[in-house]
Amino acid sequence: MAALRTVIFDVDGTLVDSERDGHRVAFNQAFAEFGLPDRWDEETYGRLLAMTGGQRRLHTYLSERGVGTAERDDLVPRLHARKTELFVAMAEAGEVPARPGTLRLLDELAAAGVTVAVATTGTRAWVAPLLDRHFGLSRFAAVVTGDDCPRRKPEPDAYLAALRALGAEPGTTVAVEDSDNGVQAARAANVPVAAVSNDYTATQELDGAAVVLDGFGTPERPAAVRRDTYGVLDGGVLTAAALDRLSSAFRRSISAAHP
Repeated sequence: MAALRTVIFDVDGTLVDSERDGHRVAFNQAFAEFGLPDRWDEETYGRLLAMTGGQRRLHTYLSERGVGTAERDDLVPRLHARKTELFVAMAEAGEVPARPGTLRLLDELAAAGVTVAVATTGTRAWVAPLLDRHFGLSRFAAVVTGDDCPRRKPEPDAYLAALRALGAEPGTTVAVEDSDNGVQAARAANVPVAAVSNDYTATQELDGAAVVLDGFGTPERPAAVRRDTYGVLDGGVLTAAALDRLSSAFRRSISAAHP
């Protein structure tokens, strides 16, 4: 790679297709076990995804339902802990799929000697087994989670922590994200972004992402390209070479802006 040294990935909705048929299902199972009547359909969960962090979503939803602060403060941590246990069981059983093209890209980056890491607002209790199940946890040089950074995306804390842990520079790093919050977090850390939208983020603008596709793409099933600011893509497949070109183009743009 000419310029690229590090790629930092988001997890939920980016590396894994985990939201609709993973987290949402686990939340609903937890509601049932606690004897609660609530069930999140796909539309409701999509609305709640506007905020990062499962406990924040629970607090917001229950507040909207008229549940008082004291009751929420007691219920939410217990409910979320049980949801996490249920989700981990699903992940370990292979019920939360990786997105098509992720393993191909990770293998390409490894072959090119590019360091990969994770910056997510998810909980380490489920992030680690999910990554290990699909990709092998040892593949990632750093895994920064919501346990490490209480301020969630769109704040840049997770990206800044990952850069520190890796000793990496923003100018040789690219982020791969799926949502507006993730794109804003990476850009606030001065890291360029390739965005791979999913069903829940397909209508988001993803402003600030230099590259936007509706998936990682495979040679057999290329993704649809929504944006390619620097012309780094070669068709609808996000490749290590394309990320390297993105890193180079971003560095040139910075140099041109600050001669």
